[in-house]
Amino acid sequence: MAMKQSLDMRQGQSLVMTPQLQQAIKLLQLSNQELAEFVEAEIERNPLLQKAEDNSDGGAGEGNEPSRREEMSLDDRSGMGEAREQLDAPGEDVYEPGTGSDNAMPAGASGPSAKADWSGIGAGAASDDYDVASNASSDVTLNQHLHAQLQLAGLSAADSLIAARLIDETDESGYLRTTIEEVATALGADEANVEAVLQVCQGFEPTGVMARSIPECLALQLKERGRYDPAMEAMIENLALVAKHDLKALSDRCGVGKEDLMDMMAELRQLSPKPGAGFSSDTTIAVAPDVYVRELPNGMFAVELNSDTLPRVLMDKAYYAEVSALPMRDKEKEFISECAASASWLIKSLDQRARTILKVASEIVRQQDAFFAHGVAHLRPLNLKQVADAIEMHESTVSRVTTNKYMSTPRGLFELKYFFSAAIPATGGGEAHSAEAVRYRIKQLIEKEDPEDVLSDDQIVEILTGYGVEIARRTVAKYRESLNIPSSVQRRRINRAS
Repeated sequence: MAMKQSLDMRQGQSLVMTPQLQQAIKLLQLSNQELAEFVEAEIERNPLLQKAEDNSDGGAGEGNEPSRREEMSLDDRSGMGEAREQLDAPGEDVYEPGTGSDNAMPAGASGPSAKADWSGIGAGAASDDYDVASNASSDVTLNQHLHAQLQLAGLSAADSLIAARLIDETDESGYLRTTIEEVATALGADEANVEAVLQVCQGFEPTGVMARSIPECLALQLKERGRYDPAMEAMIENLALVAKHDLKALSDRCGVGKEDLMDMMAELRQLSPKPGAGFSSDTTIAVAPDVYVRELPNGMFAVELNSDTLPRVLMDKAYYAEVSALPMRDKEKEFISECAASASWLIKSLDQRARTILKVASEIVRQQDAFFAHGVAHLRPLNLKQVADAIEMHESTVSRVTTNKYMSTPRGLFELKYFFSAAIPATGGGEAHSAEAVRYRIKQLIEKEDPEDVLSDDQIVEILTGYGVEIARRTVAKYRESLNIPSSVQRRRINRAS
């Protein structure tokens, strides 16, 4: 077959996002701190932009002032309020290839710390078994280090929420500065469950982290070395005598001779009373919530934007009019026009971003009303598509909104992504079950099982099927392992040994 060259003309349609729309999408996924830095850079670059004062009434130019509050009842699943603007591409933000220019935007826009005196003990030198410097970086904080380990801990979503709260309550020295009761009350969880999650977190590096006291911190390090015997336990319980260097009283309490006592004290000096000391504190950034959720006396929830994190900017129209009236060369006129279009678009983009965050947060509160009313055990299965369909936006938009955005609630501070969990199908086509609810039910079944009749994974599948949960045996095994529950064979051996 002969080959030849030819020219063909074809007519087709394609959509290309303008740079302005790309900027709006970029703004949507920025955290509040990153957004503030971006706006500061734009103000430095654009002479027509200026910060809006707190008492500004908008007289100096156009500004961004979105609606900052939505209220909803737990049973109200109707409309989403007045904010209907979307970041899906409108007509003016799309141009055909080859036009050579973008559509200019119109000028209008809507709008107790762990400080202990160790001088008497002589602690401070790290042991050969644990090198703080090799496990820390000047650019990594203890909070980040613990959160990274949490991602690999294999905890359920509900337990991960508890663990995240415990990590956030850990100070720079590595000590937990809250009580089990306070965390359980805030999250609506069982104290035993919070205690169990804490035990898992105390296994994170560095050893001794998230202890509630110096004795517990030292005990964790000794246990990790296999040196927490009765004599050492007695020494830990009498640290005041160690600080006083009262060897006679300490020898009597520990039941050992003077030589053994000196060896024990030397070993104690190798422990670290501040396990988090090797991590950076200079780069620690306090997380500011983007959204506040408050329960009102009438049973409704108020969802408000945090106005402190919203950068407010104005376009100086008076200066623009003054400069435009001056005689200028073509390049100067083009520069001023670009600055005006860029300022108008930034103001509109900031307004759209705020409205979109408010819409997504409001829908999350509606979908997860049981969590806000009853606690972490009542999370419902939720995915991005459900929220996107409810607020008539694209999934990618919701995904960007829920990244690095935080919600302050009566139960604590949560990233918006925490409220999304997988669904387990129901038998007979019924309503799906939350993966967290299924994990919780598996945990309850095993906790209540007869020690003489341990439940196998297959038996658990049969029981859950009776509850209307369609689940495979391997899924039960995966959930059981994520809960750190041994297999039925291991549990039988443990029961026989005990």
